[in-house]
Amino acid sequence: MSLHFSTFLFASFAFAGAGSLQAALVTERSISDAKIVRIEALPAADLVVLDAGYEAGLRQSMVCKVSRGGEFLGELLLVELRPRAATALILHRTTGRTLQSGDTVAVQTVSTRNN
Repeated sequence: MSLHFSTFLFASFAFAGAGSLQAALVTERSISDAKIVRIEALPAADLVVLDAGYEAGLRQSMVCKVSRGGEFLGELLLVELRPRAATALILHRTTGRTLQSGDTVAVQTVSTRNN
């Protein structure tokens, strides 16, 4: 499954004596779901290794949701990216559930639209 989203950037430009000009820039990209490859247990925190990286559109500090069979399992914070791999920290895990290899990871998006 592929996630498609738009990012809007607003910029203001000031011209001497001419007031200001505002422009809205739209950037669109698709981010495919990633899979957990492995979980590395370390003394301070568990690290989750993903099979996708910045070539797939992932970026450092993105928050991702983890699911298995449509069931929400937890949230990850992307902390290190490579072209085709990423490392994340577990932010939240559903009580009584564990994360494992093969679980689906998707970028969590926030909508500011009123429904």
